[in-house]
Amino acid sequence: MMKNEIHTIFRADGMALNLVFLVLPGSSIMCVASAIDPLRAANRVTGRQNFTWTIVSTDGKAPVTTCGLPIGVGGAFRPDLKADAVIVIGGFGSRLQATSTLTADLRRTARAARAIGGIEAGAWVLGRAGFLEGRAATTHWEDLEDFAAAFPGADVRPDRYVIDGPVFTTGGASPTFDLMLHLVRTRLGMAVALDVASVFIYDQAREATEAQPLVSLGRLDGYDPRVAQAIRLMETHVDQPLPVSAIARRAGVTARTLEKSFIKAIGETPGAYYLRLRLSAARRLVLDTQIPMADIAARTGFSSAAAFSRAFSNAFGKAPVKIRKG
Repeated sequence: MMKNEIHTIFRADGMALNLVFLVLPGSSIMCVASAIDPLRAANRVTGRQNFTWTIVSTDGKAPVTTCGLPIGVGGAFRPDLKADAVIVIGGFGSRLQATSTLTADLRRTARAARAIGGIEAGAWVLGRAGFLEGRAATTHWEDLEDFAAAFPGADVRPDRYVIDGPVFTTGGASPTFDLMLHLVRTRLGMAVALDVASVFIYDQAREATEAQPLVSLGRLDGYDPRVAQAIRLMETHVDQPLPVSAIARRAGVTARTLEKSFIKAIGETPGAYYLRLRLSAARRLVLDTQIPMADIAARTGFSSAAAFSRAFSNAFGKAPVKIRKG
């Protein structure tokens, strides 16, 4: 794969593109759909098989997604599978599923492929297989810090999706849809891409290099830009919280005006929302990692583990150590 990087799949090409999707257990069904359904729609709106694909799992059995729905597969992943691109879709636990056998098989398959991709936590598997060394990459924003520590040779970015030569990675379901629209647009033209977006009533309003937000604001951006700006400031200062007065000043309003805007738009004060944002980030770390509680407290802006535990218990009804133990 590495020797023919210039023959990217992201270019105008009338030939059908053949893809293999390796879906791992614990993937999000939204990521699976965002990766495959835009290609199905492109075939439908053009009336041609511009894209063909095979869905496989590690063992040939239907992988179960996070919502409990299994994904039908055409068999087990094999290193002799022929494809223009191999795309690994992963979610919870994917970093632990990157066995030496799987990574070796991926490297063998990639030798004959033109590209390899990692969707959400599938990027961890690519990293374990060595595909990210010396390349730019991304994964879901919840894992970016750990991802960067695990792969110091990679240029880890908070972008929605990243294409670096024959390797591409995405941060989640919506960025995956963006990536697939980009693939359709570069291969088949803007008109087809717009037709595909229209099938799903999808407005692509973000660039690939825009940072993944902790808080997806949806229509709030247009509803009250001051609240949106304040939330963006909060999410970039989770570890060292800013005073609400400083946030208001940066948003160009008084603290009282910001408070009124928050109550109207969200139903709570900026301080209450900020605390909930930090505690939600902490809860994810408690449940999904084994990071020590003192480190979680520091990462989410609490002065001590004791202060963190009190705030956490008040919000969720149990101390963080009890929630981690189940």
